[in-house]
Amino acid sequence: MSKVQTHHSQLPILPIRDRVLFPYLHVPLVVGRKRSIQAVQTAFSGDRLIFVTTQRNLKATEPSREDIYEYGTVAEILQIINMPDTTLRVRVLGRHRARLVDVTFENGCLIGDIQTIDTPSLEKENPVHLEALRRLLVRKFDDYVRKNGRIPLEVVANVTNMTSLDQLADTVSEALLIGNEEKQDLIEIIEVPKRMARLVEILDSEIEILNIERKIQTRVHRQIEKNQKEYYLNEQMRAIQKELKQKDDNGRDIEDLRTRIKALKLSENLEEMALKEVGRLEKMAPFSPEATVIRNYLDWVLALPWNIVTQDDTDVPHARSIMNEDHFGLEKPKERLLEYMAVLKLTQEIKGPVLCFVGPPGVGKTSVAKSLARALGRQFARISLGGVHDESDIRGHRRTYIGSMPGRIIQTLKKVKTKNPVILLDEIDKMGSDWRGDPAAALLEVLDPEQNKTFLDHYLDMEFDLSKIIFIATANSLYSIPPTLLDRMEILRFSSYTTDEKVSIANQFLIPKALKEHGLGEGSVKIDEDALRKIVHLYTREAGVRDLGRKIAQICRKVAVEWVQKNATDNSLKNIVIGLNDLHHYLGAADYIREKISVNAVGISTGLAWTDHGGETLTIEVTTTPGQGKVILTGKLGAVMQESAQTAFSLVKSHGAKLGIQQKSFNKIDLHVHVPEGAVPKDGPSAGIAMATAIASALSGGAVRKDVAMTGEVTLRGRVLPIGGLKEKVIAAFREGIKEVLFPRGNEKDLPEIPENIRSGLKLIPVDTIDDVLSRALQPAPLKPVMSPRKASHLPGTN
Repeated sequence: MSKVQTHHSQLPILPIRDRVLFPYLHVPLVVGRKRSIQAVQTAFSGDRLIFVTTQRNLKATEPSREDIYEYGTVAEILQIINMPDTTLRVRVLGRHRARLVDVTFENGCLIGDIQTIDTPSLEKENPVHLEALRRLLVRKFDDYVRKNGRIPLEVVANVTNMTSLDQLADTVSEALLIGNEEKQDLIEIIEVPKRMARLVEILDSEIEILNIERKIQTRVHRQIEKNQKEYYLNEQMRAIQKELKQKDDNGRDIEDLRTRIKALKLSENLEEMALKEVGRLEKMAPFSPEATVIRNYLDWVLALPWNIVTQDDTDVPHARSIMNEDHFGLEKPKERLLEYMAVLKLTQEIKGPVLCFVGPPGVGKTSVAKSLARALGRQFARISLGGVHDESDIRGHRRTYIGSMPGRIIQTLKKVKTKNPVILLDEIDKMGSDWRGDPAAALLEVLDPEQNKTFLDHYLDMEFDLSKIIFIATANSLYSIPPTLLDRMEILRFSSYTTDEKVSIANQFLIPKALKEHGLGEGSVKIDEDALRKIVHLYTREAGVRDLGRKIAQICRKVAVEWVQKNATDNSLKNIVIGLNDLHHYLGAADYIREKISVNAVGISTGLAWTDHGGETLTIEVTTTPGQGKVILTGKLGAVMQESAQTAFSLVKSHGAKLGIQQKSFNKIDLHVHVPEGAVPKDGPSAGIAMATAIASALSGGAVRKDVAMTGEVTLRGRVLPIGGLKEKVIAAFREGIKEVLFPRGNEKDLPEIPENIRSGLKLIPVDTIDDVLSRALQPAPLKPVMSPRKASHLPGTN
């Protein structure tokens, strides 16, 4: 056989995923990746030769040298067709084997340094041995094709008539239904006799596998015939027993199902549907897969509380005492739930929208719902929706799917065994959606009183009345809840606890609970009020009391260790009082250090922020450096907060004359605005007036009062707009020792929510404009000393 000659050493590279290209073969390819399209176009515009190799890493979208095999085929592009979806259909003809030496990236595609591989001559080979090998290969291939059944018989005829052994081996290699890795091994075998011998080995293995598959298929076919025969005989036996008026075990089971379904007292339509399924089950073999599916379905139907309801206890004074017993504070949520119960008592049906408890973690949203269920005497169930992204989790899966089951609503009703429980839809703001559907859309039917009377679960395929259920949703934030779902709910906000409330909760609930859980006697450990306040301020940072409970539990564990090590009966270890000086021993160093401004400073103001942990003070620092009027923002500020800083700077520039700042000086300085704690993301518009005050202070030289904190959104015209979370922010200011808080006048309506002791301990000043803010927060700039010319002449550097 003559050697393959080539004069091309630099060729575009086309990586392919789903096949291996062999020489001598016409192959159609679909090219869609940008680099691959560029490689094809580059080759087609030249001598039409391209190096085609199989991709080693199938996941790589832009394969590099390590992601493709070294050996491949130099092919000639015969035809290119542009498709409507921007892909190319390319027809190529494999020319000869080649090896990839090096790869570069040029003109938007991979260019390879290609080394041509010449097929060794067969002149020195034994012709008798080659002929025997050829005949064996053709015979094995013919046997393989006939047993496989997926390869056209014409391929065998073409192979039989081939005179080139090299072409014969490559044609057989291409036709085999084996993996790409095995085909890649074949393309890397250069010597023709070795390649043919390897093909014979592969064909022997594949033929053996096909023989085993045929035996398995025959065995399965016989088993199916046997099952059909048994089914036919079982049907005949049933018919005979029916004539003899006898019932086997399965027959008695079927009659029991019919009796139980009628006892459910379903509507006529639903009972007919259930009995129809029983009729289908009766006609099937007892242990057939379909019979198992129907039996599971009927078990679900029978387990549901179609007409089972608990009697409501609507005694409002009793409910009030239960809620006060379970929770400290939370007056507004408690009052709303009592209103809910009063209406339920008068109307005997659930009226109004679904309640949605919104607030930070640990403030009692879930436990309040439990108290409502306990007060009403209803069963309580919690459904966690955090991370749910499949609509079938709510509506269930259809019975056509393997392992299908009802949705979470129906599953919960089966567990509580009553038709009117209190169901808590927890973390409703944490749901997601993907190609499997939107669970929030499925909840629309569940929460709508006009629709949930006929709720249809996909698995049951029977309408179930959910109207007697009290649904309560919880969320930490409203931003991720779809508006259509939010429209069906009444928002009830849970604010963070004040320090006094946390101390009271610790004394009434957390400490007794921790002592009981850790085996310590009632009242054996006491934490004085100053120590509790220090734990709240320096060891926790939260809106609720979960972390406070953990710290109290940590103290109890340490006390338990001391008690056990010394002597559990030693009276000296009872009635332990934990004071301020004991906290370091039991809890270690404080987790949080709260820094506050100690002096009136230029360019430093105190803002107020709302976080998931409640209110926090926010220190805003501004400094100036020589520059060109740029504003530098640091401290991991969100997009809205960055816009507030830009707005504040523009506002101060427009008020420069009032502040004694020359306009030309704005173009000679750069302004750096920084909010400490850079690892914590910060966003929102409520720091607008604090930023404007810090910028005005830095540019005018007037110091900002250390005892003033402020919150409010500012506009370019200087108006101060309302913000959210005023209660939490004022509590944070009070906790940090602030004396005066400036807030938007539009938030005066929120003042009644702030506890009386905090309102009386702070000076709360409503403001309308930035001028009001600056007049109260900014001190006048100190006058610069004016020296006489005579004294100035004696200074260094004067003439």
